[in-house]
Amino acid sequence: MPSYTYFCVSCKKPFELFFYFKDYKDTVDCQECGKICERYYHEDMLSINSSVKKSDTELKTIGDLANRNRDRMSEDQRSELYHRHNSYKDQESTKELPSGMSRIKKPKNKIKWR
Repeated sequence: MPSYTYFCVSCKKPFELFFYFKDYKDTVDCQECGKICERYYHEDMLSINSSVKKSDTELKTIGDLANRNRDRMSEDQRSELYHRHNSYKDQESTKELPSGMSRIKKPKNKIKWR
């Protein structure tokens, strides 16, 4: 179940609430003073996971599993993995092709789809 952070301007305190998606609200009453509080997006965005974390039983796609594993890695591990997966690109352009073959030049402008 996702958690959402709210901030009370009167109390100057953030607090976290858990809702199902169908029960989500942009504004809630403060747990301390009872005044209306709005969603505190900044606090939710500080983490890579945002405000929704999935448990192991909720992982349904390979993308969910990859994101979970990425979030468990340190910044050094991520940069090393990125380098390992992208280092072949530099090596490919220096390899000689067999005679009679040529490389396809990639267009500099990306195609915009409507």
